[in-house]
Amino acid sequence: MSKLLHIQSSPRRNRSYSTAVAKHFIHSYRVTHPEDDIETLDLWSFKLPEFDGATIEAKYRILHGQTFGPAEASAWDDVLTIVHRFKSAHKYLFSVPMWNFGIPYRLKHFLDVIVQPGQTFNFSPESGYTGLLTDRRAVIVCSRGGEYSSAPELQALDFQKPYLRTVLGFIGIADVQEILVEPTLTTPDVLESSLEDAKAMAADLAGIF
Repeated sequence: MSKLLHIQSSPRRNRSYSTAVAKHFIHSYRVTHPEDDIETLDLWSFKLPEFDGATIEAKYRILHGQTFGPAEASAWDDVLTIVHRFKSAHKYLFSVPMWNFGIPYRLKHFLDVIVQPGQTFNFSPESGYTGLLTDRRAVIVCSRGGEYSSAPELQALDFQKPYLRTVLGFIGIADVQEILVEPTLTTPDVLESSLEDAKAMAADLAGIF
């Protein structure tokens, strides 16, 4: 039995195209993986630890092999709560709208919390950085108001999908599949076609994920 964790990063919830496709994926996944656990983590429904003060000091103490003081230990416990929740899953589903060519700041904050030394990556002067979650896989559903796939000059404006692939790869998750919903700021018929194509792909991926 595996656990699928859905990271929902749109605050629009039921009005979100990325969330709609992710829910379609989950529906299909339940049919093909009836024994698996599924959890949705709505990033807008809880407080993430701020990464300043004692928290950032704790991270650098780990990087330099130093011990914690009481303040750093308490702050790091808050970080580990989020990290352990993320690491409890075997598979990940990210639903992500494009904001200003990138990702929502809430998702960036979440990634900044979980990408931690000794938890999701290791570092040594000899071998450099090593991702620790090499036994995990992910699907990312990316919705965008424009179309960023057909030409190099448009692809150069996409800091959403490449960033997610980079940060997931950094922590060891190299098996990443993509589902695109684009363009969403278009005529109703084009949008409907894009959504249907994305949902069909989601259903297919869910069956083999």
